[in-house]
Amino acid sequence: MKKLIFTVAVAILSSGVSISAANINNSNHSDEVIVMTINEDFKEVALEDLPEAVGNAILKDYATAVVGKAYVNESEQYKIELTIDETESVVYVDKEGNWLKEGDVVVTE
Repeated sequence: MKKLIFTVAVAILSSGVSISAANINNSNHSDEVIVMTINEDFKEVALEDLPEAVGNAILKDYATAVVGKAYVNESEQYKIELTIDETESVVYVDKEGNWLKEGDVVVTE
């Protein structure tokens, strides 16, 4: 009985894999469009050129962080690469020192 259940389970899983593979192969002729937004609008900026409000925000909220690189976009929003306890992070802040979520960053097209 255990062999029968095992055989049925293997047959079901195998057929599922075959169906998935068939769907992947047929998707080459799909009319589906994938849109990917990448924040390519940022240009690297020297750390000493950061606005005072940005520097103060980093010191206040990320006092133990080491700032690696900083970038700015045309909307004067800053992308800051930080290392905190050997963990790399990216944060976004506007020129007034207000923290931004990645979705709030303005991307020009």
